[in-house]
Amino acid sequence: MALREWREQLEAWVIPEEILAKAPESPWVVPRDVFVRRVDRQLRAPATPTHEAVLEALDGAGTLIDVGAGAGAASLPCAKAITHLTAIDYDAGLLAKFAARALELGVPHLAVRGVWPEAAKDVQPADVIVCGHVLYNVPDLAPFVAALNVNARRRVVAEVAEAHPLTELNELWRRFHGIERPAGPTADDAVAALRELGVEPEVLRWRKKPSKEYQRFDELVEVTRRRLCLPAERTAEVADALRATGVDESTPPDLGSSGRAVVTISWSPERSH
Repeated sequence: MALREWREQLEAWVIPEEILAKAPESPWVVPRDVFVRRVDRQLRAPATPTHEAVLEALDGAGTLIDVGAGAGAASLPCAKAITHLTAIDYDAGLLAKFAARALELGVPHLAVRGVWPEAAKDVQPADVIVCGHVLYNVPDLAPFVAALNVNARRRVVAEVAEAHPLTELNELWRRFHGIERPAGPTADDAVAALRELGVEPEVLRWRKKPSKEYQRFDELVEVTRRRLCLPAERTAEVADALRATGVDESTPPDLGSSGRAVVTISWSPERSH
């Protein structure tokens, strides 16, 4: 039941065809600069609860796989304890940014372009697997989690937003298109689905500090406009709408990316059944 509800809630995020057909550009924006800034910021900041969970599982030294790595924000801040790091992502540009930073940090690494769980066949198992802000992109959790459990010797650590990040745009979808978008799933739904798969996770809730994810407010406006399937001539309206929602122009967040209320979910593969 929980697995089916998880899949159905994610499938409900499909953009209505009549809106998508009129979109001048693809709404599936990958804000690469945001992901790069995120890892650089994390490398300068104290460890998050997710990093602490990874470091505890590595226990001083160990191998790590980062599933959906992006530029490495979930893994590279743990460099001091990593003896080898494998990053898996579909975006070659972000993998290149990851590799450059791993090299600077002196971390032995392998960058694999692919998508989990299919990419699992291309990597060696590791002591720990970290998976940052990926689960909401996985309607079919069973094979995804099974591959995590097979390839992690000690621990799996997954970070997710407390609620699906795209819910941050729901007010704007109502304003510009007059439609209601889904309210879920949530981290609690993820935990319920994992338990249905025989996983007994530990759950830790925390909050990220506000951060400047875009250098300028107009960058956030442009990405948001595209996510809403709106033409360029409505840019000023999107800017006004973002201001109305309370976005701080001096610290523009990436709405729809990760969220500030965060949950770290971790488990031991050997305790799964």
